[in-house]
Amino acid sequence: MSIFKLQSEFSPSGDQPKAIKKLVSSIEAGERHQTLLGVTGSGKTFTAANLIEKIGKPTLVIAHNKTLAAQLALEYREFFPDNSVHYFVSYYDYYQPEAYLPTTDTYIEKEAQINEEIERLRHASTQALLTRDDVIIVASVSCIYGLGSPEEYKKVNLKLSKGESFSRKELIMRLVGMYYERTNADLEPGLFRVVANTIEVMPPNEKVIYEISIADDHIETVREIDAITRSIVRDNPGGIFLFPSKHFVTNKEQQDRALKTISMELEEQLKKLERAGKMLEAERLKRRTRYDLALIREVGYCNGIENYSRHFSGKEPGEAPDTLLSYFPHDKDGRPDFLTVIDESHVTVPQIGGMYAGDASRKKNLIEHGFRLPSALDNRPLRFEEFEERVGQIVYTSATPGVYEKEHSSVVAEQIIRPTGLVDPIIEVVPVTEDKGHPGQIQHFISEAEKEIKRGNRVIATTLTKKMAEDLAEYLNERNLKTKYLHSEIHTIERIEILTDFRKGNFDCLVGVNLLREGLDLPELSFIGILDADKEGFLRSETSLIQTIGRAARNVDGRVILYADHITGSMKRAIEETDRRREKQLLYNKKHNITPKTIKKNIKDITDQMRSEHKKTVDEQLAIEMKQYGGNVKKLIQDKKKQMAEAVKILDFETAAIVRDELKELESTIQSSNK
Repeated sequence: MSIFKLQSEFSPSGDQPKAIKKLVSSIEAGERHQTLLGVTGSGKTFTAANLIEKIGKPTLVIAHNKTLAAQLALEYREFFPDNSVHYFVSYYDYYQPEAYLPTTDTYIEKEAQINEEIERLRHASTQALLTRDDVIIVASVSCIYGLGSPEEYKKVNLKLSKGESFSRKELIMRLVGMYYERTNADLEPGLFRVVANTIEVMPPNEKVIYEISIADDHIETVREIDAITRSIVRDNPGGIFLFPSKHFVTNKEQQDRALKTISMELEEQLKKLERAGKMLEAERLKRRTRYDLALIREVGYCNGIENYSRHFSGKEPGEAPDTLLSYFPHDKDGRPDFLTVIDESHVTVPQIGGMYAGDASRKKNLIEHGFRLPSALDNRPLRFEEFEERVGQIVYTSATPGVYEKEHSSVVAEQIIRPTGLVDPIIEVVPVTEDKGHPGQIQHFISEAEKEIKRGNRVIATTLTKKMAEDLAEYLNERNLKTKYLHSEIHTIERIEILTDFRKGNFDCLVGVNLLREGLDLPELSFIGILDADKEGFLRSETSLIQTIGRAARNVDGRVILYADHITGSMKRAIEETDRRREKQLLYNKKHNITPKTIKKNIKDITDQMRSEHKKTVDEQLAIEMKQYGGNVKKLIQDKKKQMAEAVKILDFETAAIVRDELKELESTIQSSNK
């Protein structure tokens, strides 16, 4: 019996049963690589969920960005409500890596803003992997970056239950040894406070408080308390497990060894720099490293301590770091014993492969110019071959699998048929250049767009550059076509607002460069104009064209015009593949008497939940709410904390960030009034 229980009102249909059977057979036969070639809207995630249930192993799902990972985590939680589904991404809201630019002699210090809620979810992921089997982790490529040793992390844990022998002092010392910090203020993850003979602890992985009462050097009661309402969730549970509040766990012996080996490496590197006549670099390295050593010796930490990670872990130079993959189960021979699903593999696989080189290039500059020791190179993401060694059987999912997937996969299971009956859009090729009887691509696009908008639909135009997108949007607005543009320089919250307004019909035309990265799911979209489709390159490659064309496949009237003066190889292949898929779906619909219908999907207006700076400032919103609460700041703070917890629960980090900023304003108001 599987450790996973899939719950859904739907059963596999269309190509799904065949694809599931083919992939399960391949995995059960011991094959390492397999691909699910699924078109947009064919239910690839549902197929993967069925696969996970049948294989019955802990599963890692890797996505190429945080937004897609959050979306997938929500879907898997709906499919597996009784199992342990977690979200693991980089915990930085903002991250500027340390760097040195030799051409301008500019040193850029590392800047980072850690999102505490995401850090909590990271801890929940690792603790689930160490304590359960029915675990699905949805992660970004941050899963290949260094993380503390699972052996040390698991070793330093604490089980507390009623009747166990523990003095108040002993428990406090154990918590401090597990990197929990004592506070007299409100509890946050990783903190504890002491009130008489009662110790309250908030673990790093969940928003609850464990209340441990001690009498006569024994634990008298253990209560689990809701962190916001202070209501008792469980009284005297059979036992609680506390894991360290940090992933990087080192004991005194490891620290002493690290201090010694760092000093030895420093002396060797100083000699090397001096022999090369780099006296400035040698002096810079000596001062910085000795300062770091003094801090580590005194307080156990220094800024940039991760650059010394190899010395703390005891690994050899060049040896791969521990990562999230190290926390997944392995068989008795040490081989990975879990399933990996790589979503949108045509993007994610190259991303995994490219992480190491970029990191190494930046670090080599720092080392060469005396800002870091050579061992900083070992604080790194995995090389691609190391990643391959550390994952077990893999399923790649994509509408356009890349060369790597095609070459390595034993089977490619096609999922062309959509359960909704929707078919790939009709494709037409129209000239770019203005000629007799033809107005040119822009005027032609406008006339076609106006027809669709009159029918109540939305339209998209894709350009080759950001400037072109902005200029075209301005021109279309002048022609009374309500238009907005979207590209990588638009901030996350504003991007969400634009897409929501687009779906609502607040404007009719969206112009962008590479709209694929937005993960667009727009049933209202019926027409896409791909401008300059004959300009071969990344944005007009076969893969990009097929992906873009697929965005119009959620509407029964979907159609795409490729504006081109000649048909390129990429265009030809994209058109042929789209026609093949369209023909297959039409035959299936005819055989089963299916009438395609446009997908009806609720418009989730995330911005309704946000007090966005684009509409109102946080101060203005708080002023309104303060009136509603009769000036009761403490009550408003309590409700705000509930809002933030709810937002985090559904992985809506944009809303959580807004509420967090409001909480900071409210708390500063209390502090000011107390002065």
